[in-house]
Amino acid sequence: MTSPFAGVLRPRTPEERRTAEDRRRARADDVTSVRGALRSPARLRTEVLAGLVVALALIPEAISFSIIAGVDPRVGLFAAFTMAVSIAFLGGRPAMISAATGAIALVIAPMMSEYGMDYLIATVILGGLIQVALGLAGVAKLIRFIPRAVMVGFVNALGILIFLAQLPYLIGMPWPVYVAVAIGIAIMVFLPKVTTAVPAPLVAIVVLTVVTVGAHVSMPTVGDQGNLPDALPTLFLPHVPLTLETLQIIAPFAIAMALVGLMESLMTAKLVDDITDTHSPKTREAWGQGAANIITGLFGGMGGCAMIGQTMINVKVSGARTRISTFLAGVFLLLILVLGLGDVVAVIPMAALVAVMIMVSVRTFDWHSIQPSTWVRMPRTYTAIMVATVAVTVATDNLAFGVMTGVVLSALDFVRHVAHFTEVVAVAHPDADTRVYAVVGELFFASSNDLIFQFDYTGDPKNVIIDMSGSHIWDVTTVATLDAITTKYAAKGKTATIIGMNEASTRRHEHLAGHLGAGH
Repeated sequence: MTSPFAGVLRPRTPEERRTAEDRRRARADDVTSVRGALRSPARLRTEVLAGLVVALALIPEAISFSIIAGVDPRVGLFAAFTMAVSIAFLGGRPAMISAATGAIALVIAPMMSEYGMDYLIATVILGGLIQVALGLAGVAKLIRFIPRAVMVGFVNALGILIFLAQLPYLIGMPWPVYVAVAIGIAIMVFLPKVTTAVPAPLVAIVVLTVVTVGAHVSMPTVGDQGNLPDALPTLFLPHVPLTLETLQIIAPFAIAMALVGLMESLMTAKLVDDITDTHSPKTREAWGQGAANIITGLFGGMGGCAMIGQTMINVKVSGARTRISTFLAGVFLLLILVLGLGDVVAVIPMAALVAVMIMVSVRTFDWHSIQPSTWVRMPRTYTAIMVATVAVTVATDNLAFGVMTGVVLSALDFVRHVAHFTEVVAVAHPDADTRVYAVVGELFFASSNDLIFQFDYTGDPKNVIIDMSGSHIWDVTTVATLDAITTKYAAKGKTATIIGMNEASTRRHEHLAGHLGAGH
């Protein structure tokens, strides 16, 4: 008789064995495919225009970060070009923008002021090498340990920092600036309701530039931020002595630059993954950032990492999804600066770019996270961690510090909860001289320290059996605690026998038991 399940239980073909992850990645590859964008005029137009908008937004940002780092504006602008073009080929996250950033500028500024340009470039190159090493070592996998509360705090802090960065261009300005910003915001709010054929930020920039120039309205422009270069970047080899003393000088700054850059880049990549519902290889992104920094340093750039604000312009505002937009952002930036278009860009009113960045900050902020209904529903510790992440980030103007604070608080909260999951229960009295305890839960430093107080050393009979079949030993502290428990029973003339440990716990216990000493 043929089973009615014969067709269902037949061996699956290789195609049928593709997992949900494989199918999801296949869809992601289609969305982020360069070839697919080149075949679609509509998608290609989106990528090209997005790259142009990002290039225009990069100029004042790169100049500002150059000033923070204490270098010539050309150093920041060259970094923006080389980082964007390099990461378009090397990076793991399509459509993410990398260039000179404020976080990196803050890290390397003391190096520039104390030791000069050659040591700065050496630091950038070494920082890139460290990032490559960390990427190949798999450090990018640590991104999975960042909980949602920290991620939401990161996003909200990002929105706040982007907005705060625009205040110098708003406070104390003539009234036409505020009118121009309002018009720019209105264009970006209402134009997408009519058409999405052209990115609204680009329209806002063009309209405000034409109106202010045509009407001879006086207000700060991009050209006021600093001189724009008019030549291609050239190879720059730092003239520093190859000695241990040089390494001691540049290594601390290079390590800080590498860690800050990787953290911001990986967090931004994860954010873009969530926005686009696509996956990106974080390990490739990590070593790609390092390689891009090495290339940038060799061309005299100040180094950088993922630019969160420009990435949001590219992905969330302009709708870009592929490496084309990232590559073209760098190419357009170079063309604007080198082919005589710098004079055109110089007359763009800063109010137009401020309007773009304000819209980016508004769209970046997770407004749902601050609704009263959300605060009532979420655990208090979740909200506290989110707020702490935002507060530290805004106070230090450093996303890395905020994220590290949130991760540490989340880890402490996790340990606090898990520590109470372990319990000791007296389960049986086989005879008058024997008592059986069952230990249930995960045993590690936070939970096992209280374990020693949960036994009745005086009242228990001569033989005590501790059943560990419902628990797992995770660390040395637990082994030391079990040693202390058996020692206490022995001091009372009683015997404590530990049974039921799983294989991993048995190996750890047999290897360490009796060898930790009284101090442990």
